[in-house]
Amino acid sequence: MNDEPLRPDPDRLLEQTPPPHRGKLKIFFGACAGVGKTWAMLAQAQRLRAQGLDVVIGVVETHGREETAALLDGLTILPPKRHSHRGRQIREFDLDAALARRPALILMDELAHSNAPGSRHPKRWQDIEELLEAGIDVFTTVNVQHLESLNDVVSGVTGIQVRETVPDPFFDAADEVVLVDLPPDDLRQRLNEGKVYIAGQAERAIEHFFRKGNLIALRELALRRTADRVDDQMRAWRAHPGEEKVWHTRDAILLCIGHNTGSEKLVRTAARLASRLGSVWHAVYVETPTLHRLPEKQR
Repeated sequence: MNDEPLRPDPDRLLEQTPPPHRGKLKIFFGACAGVGKTWAMLAQAQRLRAQGLDVVIGVVETHGREETAALLDGLTILPPKRHSHRGRQIREFDLDAALARRPALILMDELAHSNAPGSRHPKRWQDIEELLEAGIDVFTTVNVQHLESLNDVVSGVTGIQVRETVPDPFFDAADEVVLVDLPPDDLRQRLNEGKVYIAGQAERAIEHFFRKGNLIALRELALRRTADRVDDQMRAWRAHPGEEKVWHTRDAILLCIGHNTGSEKLVRTAARLASRLGSVWHAVYVETPTLHRLPEKQR
């Protein structure tokens, strides 16, 4: 008789071990560089660290901004991994080291970044996806021009084709999106003060990408994209069974038409607009005295 206790099957134990809960993703979102996304991300990370949370910096780009660099104090920075490419040494985020370190929260600046050849994933958002799957919470930053669906729109506004993009489904799946907003005049002032780029770069930026008209358009896109996300959340809340009724917040469209020949086009335009906005719409026929003066056939 064998008195040796039965040993559990390791494979069966692995099957019975529940997978780690998925980490939560928070995106600090803005119209363009310089609005304060990285600063806002670091400021919140410092507050969480002060509360005892294990926070690690995976990647943070300060771009020489003193006010941003000051917020690195006390935060653990994960050493980068070096890749050789065309005779150059390129520093990239060390995904394996982050997974081994397994912090509660990791900061990953510049979501749309393309990794160096030889990295496990071609894009940083794919690194973040693996971190989330491992149960690690992630803070990251991105500008509106890097969203895939808005790439052509931004190109039409600014004349600059942005090559690094993030799929909209990844952005939409974030647990939280924080809009970091700054009026165009304030942003241009920051540029003039050297708080966004160094002197020579700042002057060129103001004359080209950071023209006031461009900044207004980019700000509008960022605000609209954020508002659309909030509206989707409201719809999901209202559709959830058993939840209290939430008031309707979308504007309705009222179309007024007369007897003129352009009415059909107006109806089609209103229908498309309502569909895009997710709004209800109504058409009202306005009868004027002019109609009664027309021949019977034209009426």
